[in-house]
Amino acid sequence: MMGTGVRIAMVAGEASGDLLASHLIASLKAKLPGARFYGIGGPKMEGQGFESWYPLEKLAVRGYVEVLRQYREISGIRNALKRRLLSDKPDVFIGVDAPDFNLGLEHALKVRGIPCVHYVSPSIWAWRGKRIHKIGASVSHVLSLFPFEPALYEKEGIPVTYVGHPLADVLPLEDGRSSARTLLELSPQRPVFALLPGSRQSELGFMADTFIATAAEIHRKLPEALFLVPLATRETRMQFEEALYRCQARELPLRMLFGHSHEAMMAADVVLVASGTATLEAALLKRPMVIAYKMAPMSYRIMRRMGYLPYVGLPNILANKFVVPEFLQDDANPENLAQAMLNLYADKESCERIQQVFHGIHLQLRQNTAEKAAAKIIEFLPAGAGNAAVAA
Repeated sequence: MMGTGVRIAMVAGEASGDLLASHLIASLKAKLPGARFYGIGGPKMEGQGFESWYPLEKLAVRGYVEVLRQYREISGIRNALKRRLLSDKPDVFIGVDAPDFNLGLEHALKVRGIPCVHYVSPSIWAWRGKRIHKIGASVSHVLSLFPFEPALYEKEGIPVTYVGHPLADVLPLEDGRSSARTLLELSPQRPVFALLPGSRQSELGFMADTFIATAAEIHRKLPEALFLVPLATRETRMQFEEALYRCQARELPLRMLFGHSHEAMMAADVVLVASGTATLEAALLKRPMVIAYKMAPMSYRIMRRMGYLPYVGLPNILANKFVVPEFLQDDANPENLAQAMLNLYADKESCERIQQVFHGIHLQLRQNTAEKAAAKIIEFLPAGAGNAAVAA
């Protein structure tokens, strides 16, 4: 069997990395059906046959203060993983995003002769640009998702390949609002808002109450509105339910969904979304959105001082302008968010312009990503495995 004996270690540190890595594993398996994949990953990776040695959720922490609180546990996992990989070396290591965890691990593996490919460029264009030197010392190759990134690495002599974003390959180019409403049994005329307060429990801790209060404010002004809340795990669903009790908002016309985030966004007139990969998903689904984010005050002060761009949301970064509104920290309050959502709902011309920008972004990112990434990774495998894969 082609690829038999090939061992590929991977680490993904959050839900978005789990999704990216699952597409990559599927593409690699098609070329190397006998390969073994292991390390740290989530349920989507495991669905592709990945062996996860530690739960992905242990790494899914954002913000300086939050990471410091769990530093000892995270550091212990990294050290144990490093020892295990060095004692039984894989053919290649793939770090999927999570640079604060992966770069140090990649450096330790690279100096011991293990090729290391980092999939998803750290956001050096947004903040902490000096990390590029650490990246160059730690990895054998960078696979970048966005078209403006390769020039930054090429300037420093760091091998890089632009592969596009896999979500642009799998999400439809056309607007799926009508079919999504049919699937969810929603009236075509009813005002629908999707609320995506984050995939991590730590994010919900900061965002859930604000998103619920925003829905209550919208409902007060638009009583016929319906709110869809897709939640990724049992734990985040329970956490959101607790927030509904705490906010005394159980009477809101709100439907929680287990997963189905794409369907919820497609069905919505406007999406309220926590900053992160979900903002890109909403853009690729052509949905007008309002971006919000909160974190520990100290973490926010540190990150604000280190930032280079006037925006944090991926849609605005890719467009290089404010296409959709963003509200951070104290500005991300229910009154501001509700008004911005209602403004977009009422302004159909603005929504059409936003959708046209998002369509252009979608075309730019649609690059058959998993195939391009897999082909580059195979170049780092032992010659026999790589040749067999190319022949396939």
